[in-house]
Amino acid sequence: MALTTDTIRNILEEVTDPEIPVLTVADLGIIRDILLHEDGLVEVVITPTYSGCPAMNTIEVNIRAILQEKGCHNVRVTTILHPAWTTDWITERGRQRLKEYGIAPPAKGTVDKNALFQESPTVQCPQCSSANTEMVSQFGSTACKALYRCLDCREPFDYFKCH
Repeated sequence: MALTTDTIRNILEEVTDPEIPVLTVADLGIIRDILLHEDGLVEVVITPTYSGCPAMNTIEVNIRAILQEKGCHNVRVTTILHPAWTTDWITERGRQRLKEYGIAPPAKGTVDKNALFQESPTVQCPQCSSANTEMVSQFGSTACKALYRCLDCREPFDYFKCH
């Protein structure tokens, strides 16, 4: 197999987020760079969705494992914190996958500063598309999601918080 950055990127499409298995690391936009060094080292540069995210260690292990399984034995995963990850880096495919999975995708180009004032953003229900929703809890099944409820179809759902 010829190692190119495109080959590596295609391989990494198989690495899913352990907390939201319908999303790949590519869908999340956490892959910042792929470097092929002259000594054969494959370096994958990633940015965590937020500092302290417990899934990042598993993602690093899974990146290393899939690349080694595909024949890349000299692998390094480097984490960078700047620029900070933003939900704007989630791909359109990732946003669609979130919605199909029952998680409301984050709005593009916004940061949820309303939480400071106890106001919740208007979030569309991923089940029935109603905007008649309310926040139940600032924290959902993981710290990066909030728990909402649709007031029309009455279904609870997670919202992937903007940041």
